[in-house]
Formats: sequence, C-alpha cells, structure tokens
Amino acid sequence: MRSPTGTPVPRRALSVVLLLVSAIFLACGSDGAGSASPSAPTTNPEFPVTIEAANGSITIEERPAAIVSLSPTATEILFAIEAGEQVAAVDDQSSYPAEAPTTDLSGYEPNVEAIASYEPDLVVLSDDLGGIIEALDKIAIPVIEHPAAADLEDTYGQIEQLGDATGHPAEADELVSSMRSEIEDVVATVPEFDSAPIYFHELDDTYFTATSDTFIGQVYSLLGLENIADEAKGASSGYVQLSQEYIIESDPDLIFLADTKCCAQDAASVAKRPGWRSIAAVQEGGVVPMDDDIASRWGPRIVDFLRRAADAVAGLQES
Repeated sequence: MRSPTGTPVPRRALSVVLLLVSAIFLACGSDGAGSASPSAPTTNPEFPVTIEAANGSITIEERPAAIVSLSPTATEILFAIEAGEQVAAVDDQSSYPAEAPTTDLSGYEPNVEAIASYEPDLVVLSDDLGGIIEALDKIAIPVIEHPAAADLEDTYGQIEQLGDATGHPAEADELVSSMRSEIEDVVATVPEFDSAPIYFHELDDTYFTATSDTFIGQVYSLLGLENIADEAKGASSGYVQLSQEYIIESDPDLIFLADTKCCAQDAASVAKRPGWRSIAAVQEGGVVPMDDDIASRWGPRIVDFLRRAADAVAGLQES
C-alpha cells in the first residue's frame, strides 16, 4: 500500500491505519447516516443535571427510568411533557390522565418502604410529610419537592425543571410556550366592563374560599374580576371561611363551584340555600360548576380552568 504521495506505507503502520478505519466505521454506523450501531454504547448529553428544587440542589445522574409521583400536579405535568412512559407509579390522588399508573401510595402519609418497592430512580412530591425526603435520601433515591405554586411563573418553572430532570427539556419548553400563548388568547377574549364583575370561589359547602393572593385567585384576576373574599375578616391568610350572610350581602355576579365532586354542589343546590335566590349570580345563571381537581392543582390544565371562567365572564355581557 502507498501513501497519497506514493511513498510505501510500512506493514506495521498499515495495521494501525486499518484499525483506525475500522473504529471510525463502527462509530459512524454501517448505514453511512452517522447513527450509532446497535451494539455501540450510548450516552445522554443532558445528564447529569442539577435541579434547584424546594428541598435544595438535586443532582440526577442519568435519565430516570422509574419515576414515582406523589403529587397529582406533578403527575399531570410528567405526562404532558411526554415523560409518562418513565412513570412507574403515582399516588392515590393522581386522577389524571387516565393512563397514569395509580396505586395506593399516599402523598399525605408517605411510606418509604412502599415507595422503594417500585425501585424508583426519582420521586416527585409536593410536601415533605413525615420526613419522607430524608428517609429517601438515606437509601439514595433522588427527590424533587415542588410545593403548591404561588403563581403561574412558579408553574412554568416546575414544568421546566421536570423537563430537565426527565430528559424532556424541549417538550417542557414547548408546553410552557403553549400555555403562555393560550392564556394570552383567553384573556384577550374577556369583554370590558364599567365596573369589575364580583365573584365567589367556593371550595366546599361550608363556604371556604380563596383570596386574590392565592394561586387560583391570581388566575381569576387575569380576567379582571373582583373577589368578595379580599375584604373578609382573616383574608390575609389566603383562605377564609365566609358566612352565608356575608356572601348574600356581597351579591356576587358569578359563583364558581369548586366543590362539584367533593360536595355534589351545582346550580340547583345553591338556589335551594336560604336567601341565596336574591344573589345576582343565582338569578342570572351565573353559578358555574368547575372541576374540583383542576381548581386545586397548578398544572397544565389550569388553561382549561381559565377558559371555563372566561366563558362565564363573557356570558355576563350577554345576559
């Protein structure tokens, strides 16, 4: 064999050249398209990743293959960013989506042995109840704590973190972008009023509600609504129990029922309450059933919640 200049190539050098050519061929793949051969080891350049969660800096060495979610919101996010196939088990409150592998695991009373039985390489939760994070740390299971979001920016941040943690950053970015765009479109459909419509958000049939300082209250604020709870005694806590008299006197234009599942409330049951027929919302068809689960979570479906509320607001102008 000769070199490009015509100089003979020594036999020993020829062997080295052949080995190099062979190595390059294996690395590039036999199809010439640059793909790795089936037997070649692969690495994921996205890992390791470090997540700054509520429980501190969490380093995830490899793409998780068995995730346990003890947070219904996290469950919804994981499936929305196409990480569902990596989810091995979810808690007993994770009711969406239908394909989520619901188990009897509890997020309220987490059991380290029960969680570990699924051999997870990542656990996601919203609260560190019973010292579960420390217990999982002791057996080297990474944990991401994502507490209830304070606002939509918190939601976006949690989505992006879970995207990074699971190897789906592009899908997470796409979801956040889509949510931002859809929310902007929904808000743009809301008509203008001379004075802000007044609303009452009912959490249960004992009249607990949320103020505008809460996550759900801020969502309503995007629609230009005024919350009757903001001036109530104890409103500084974010959640307050109102009296029937206070609600009737406030005369809300809209009543959003976030207790249709837990407490079987609807427009008919509200109309039967003593004195409530005098409320504008009851008289004008402004009692709006909402999905309890969506109302109590801060995941991707909050867009659906906002759209439902916006439709109700638009209905005020038509009535």
